Formats: sequence, structure tokens, C-alpha cells
Amino acid sequence: MATMDKVPMLAEGYERLTADLKVLREERPKIVEAIEEARAHGDLSENAEYHAAKERQGQVEAMIGDIEGMVSRAQIIDPTTLSGNKIVFGATVTLLDENDKPIRYQIVGQTEADAAKGRISYTSPLARALIGKQVGDDIEVTVPSGEKFYHVNKIEFI
Repeated sequence: MATMDKVPMLAEGYERLTADLKVLREERPKIVEAIEEARAHGDLSENAEYHAAKERQGQVEAMIGDIEGMVSRAQIIDPTTLSGNKIVFGATVTLLDENDKPIRYQIVGQTEADAAKGRISYTSPLARALIGKQVGDDIEVTVPSGEKFYHVNKIEFI
């Protein structure tokens, strides 16, 4: 049974999802045309174009279903309206690693995460360890590369 929990995301993540949904919905008629054209070629058992188009149709329909589910349960959060001294979804956090090197992350939704750009999913081990912490707190988190230690240096809502 599917859960009906809200899916937190930033406004830009919501806009990206709705844009992706629009593109996928526009692809639907093209796939139907490709299926009809491939069907016209005769024997479907050995028709690679037909099977490829049907497979693509299945992929697109599954992606549409996933995105529609996320959009319908979206809880859009604007970090600039948040405040406080604890780390929450949407916060931008500056951490100091074991070598006192500053690292900055924003806690975002799953579809918006991009660690290379400093955006980590709220479901990631690091974000889960950070949520609820305050400036001055030390955290230890187990990541695939081993144990990491961080010091919370700054919390911003930008």
C-alpha cells in the first residue's frame, strides 16, 4: 500500500518536475504514432521498431505516474520564510570537516539533490544526521567511504 506522505521540495524542484511532466505528456502522441507506423510493417513478433516503441511507451507512462504522484503530494517549502537555530529542510548549512575545511550544503528534496552542487537530499545519511542540530553541534555520520565528523558552523535560510 502506497503512503500518502507529503513530498517536501523547493519551488524550483516543483517547477522542474512539472516541466518534465509536460515534456513526457507531449511525447505520448509521438510514441502512439511510432507504434502505429511499426504495426503497419506487418509481423509484430520480429518487429524491433514496434517492440522499442512499446517499451518506450511503458517507460514514459511509468515516469508520468511517478512524477504525477510526487507533484500531487508536493509540499513546497521556501527557505527564505524559515528561521530558527535548528537545521531543517531547506536550510543551508556550513560545516567544518576534520581538517577545519568549510563545506556547505543545502538540504533539499530527493529530486533536487546534487551533491556536486552542494545540494543533498533530506533522506541522505548526512542530512538525516544534520536535521535538528544547531550551530556548535558536532556530528558523526557513516557514509559509504567510512565515518565522517563535522562541526556545525553556520545555518542560513536563503
